[in-house]
Amino acid sequence: MTYNGRLVFPFTAIVNQERMKRALVLNAINFRIGGVLIRGERGTAKSTAARALAALLPEIEVVADGPFGCDPDQPATWCTLCHERVAQGETLPRVTRRVPFVELPVGATEDRVVGTLDIERAIQKGERHFEPGVLAAANRGILYVDEVNLLDDHIVDVLLDAAAMGVNTVEREGISFQHPARFILVGTMNPEEGDLRPQLLDRFALCVDVVGVRDVDARMAIMERNLAFEQDAEGFYEEWRPREVDLACKIEEARRILPTVRYSRADLATIAVMMGDLGVDGHRADLVILKTAVAHAAWECRTRVNDLDIMLAAQLALPHRLKRRPFDEIQTSLEELEQRVGEARERAQEEQAHQHEILPQLQGEGPRKKV
Repeated sequence: MTYNGRLVFPFTAIVNQERMKRALVLNAINFRIGGVLIRGERGTAKSTAARALAALLPEIEVVADGPFGCDPDQPATWCTLCHERVAQGETLPRVTRRVPFVELPVGATEDRVVGTLDIERAIQKGERHFEPGVLAAANRGILYVDEVNLLDDHIVDVLLDAAAMGVNTVEREGISFQHPARFILVGTMNPEEGDLRPQLLDRFALCVDVVGVRDVDARMAIMERNLAFEQDAEGFYEEWRPREVDLACKIEEARRILPTVRYSRADLATIAVMMGDLGVDGHRADLVILKTAVAHAAWECRTRVNDLDIMLAAQLALPHRLKRRPFDEIQTSLEELEQRVGEARERAQEEQAHQHEILPQLQGEGPRKKV
């Protein structure tokens, strides 16, 4: 499949790297999870997977002549221009297009990222003119940031702010402009070249550590598939088309199911107990695990969250949040997390039962009489 004029390696043809692919797919199901940081060696299909995911996503309807990809059916997310046009009685034209995949340019400045307001034009002609930046181009798509650890901390902060809030606001000299900035943020980095500050690490919702495949058969498959793609990209895609269509349909169905997925207070208690026991700072991890677990339930075509959803979500949300000593490696296995979730579930049930025992006693005491 061609995407932005380029032939794209099929997502389903990527060998192994299941955890990375799961993190990307779950973000595609629920944009509100908050993106994924992929740490690891070069040449492990990080950018290939992000680009291939964008090609899988269904086309979106946008305002035809708008630079921000605003959704005509979601007025709450419109840019300032769309609001003004509708206020003046204009009907917004519509067009369907592919989901954007935007790669942050190396050495991008803040103005290049957020966009700029033409102050001189505003003063001289009384016109407000906004030059869109990277965040505008990435709205409702995927923003890919390679070597995110080498970016200026302030630029990373801006990206994470926009990803969390879903809005980009630019203010200069009393003039402001706002546009939607809802995107899947995919950052990649090689830890050997330096790490992100803990404050920035925590703001990436999910984190995956990837390494090169060691299995001989798998490494042979990687070579065979890449050579086949280089020799005949269209033929290779046609071979994988049924699996690509299958996956695209499954993502679309999961998106449809997502709003119907429910969780219980016992699920909340399980997550809270587990995060407390692991000593995870703040509450962002709790929320990320819940959102990711809901997305995974939708992926499995279920409308209720279960322990498997929480376990897999924790596996993706914890690698960059667990405290560790220098040179320690954190490898959270499914078996360890299954045990943690089971223990947390038991603790949560015990505490809830204890509260139910105490509450009637407290309610039955009534006001004490003065002696």
